[in-house]
Amino acid sequence: MNDAFSRYHPLVNFLFFTLVLVYSMVLMHPVCLAVSLTGAIWYAVVLNGLKAVRFSLKVTLPVLLLAAVVNPAFNHAGVTLLCYLPSGNPLTLESILYGLAAGAMLCAVLMWFVCYNAVMTSDKFVYLFGRVIPALSLVLSMTLRFVPRFKAQLDTVRQAQFCIGRDVSAGSVWQRARKAITIFSIMVTWALENAIETADSMKSRGYGLKGRTSFSLYRMEDRDRFALLWLGFCGLYLFCGCLAGGLKWWYFPALQGVMAAPMTISFYLVYLALCLTPVILHRREARAWRCSRLST
Repeated sequence: MNDAFSRYHPLVNFLFFTLVLVYSMVLMHPVCLAVSLTGAIWYAVVLNGLKAVRFSLKVTLPVLLLAAVVNPAFNHAGVTLLCYLPSGNPLTLESILYGLAAGAMLCAVLMWFVCYNAVMTSDKFVYLFGRVIPALSLVLSMTLRFVPRFKAQLDTVRQAQFCIGRDVSAGSVWQRARKAITIFSIMVTWALENAIETADSMKSRGYGLKGRTSFSLYRMEDRDRFALLWLGFCGLYLFCGCLAGGLKWWYFPALQGVMAAPMTISFYLVYLALCLTPVILHRREARAWRCSRLST
């Protein structure tokens, strides 16, 4: 992977994603939501490219719109009355804005998980939690690894079935159902065989034996220590901002919160720097690489 941040120590990667995910779910301030969503999309572009991010946005943007539409239908709180729905319930501006905020929060979290899946590989997760919770870390890493493999195998089976004229998009409803069941049966068989092969491989490599050691390439360097200090500062500063009420925002009964106070702006800047940390590191390394090539 060409991303600079993904080559940092796994503890740095895990701490970063923990901070951005927690604050993305906790901070419902409009500026914070915009910052988190922008940082997540930007980093996803760096990791997976613009084409892959467009596909992800096709899934996440309908979530935002659905939340904006569904919330006013069930939540009628707010003082700014816009109109009355056919059911007789009021439609308020606060309910619409809260639905948009909730949708933006969900989109940001989903995009951060896309980045997490690309950076936090299974070996990094096992390295961090293998000694603390060995069984759970193994199960989680195998599950995270199994999902993309299952998807890739499903695409392969679909293409093979399409080449022999058994595409699920053609034929009557009954024929398409039979073809879908055939593909499902193939995938179940593949999953079971893969589980048996994995179990045999783990047994032959001595998994579970007493005194068994593990090899790892990860070493804590000076850059990782500086990154941990930076992430710790950002997390603590934002935590103090939450305790001080500088990042609070109320949607009900009326829109209320601090928007442009000097201290609040400092919280915005720190949160923006936190969310853009991987992008900044990537840009800095790319610039250093270009300068080194020009100097030679």
